[in-house]
Amino acid sequence: MRELRRLWSDDGGATAVEYALIVAAIATLIIVVVFAMGRKVKNLFNNVATSVP
Repeated sequence: MRELRRLWSDDGGATAVEYALIVAAIATLIIVVVFAMGRKVKNLFNNVATSVP
């Protein structure tokens, strides 16, 4: 019975899941920013390349 109570009160797995969700959200945000900035940087380099004789 003591073992069941110990397992029931153990929240280590929940903490790991919460950290995994946070890491996934941060990774998604980084990917979105990289794609958004990538287009702007590509356009900037194309403009510079066409301006140079």
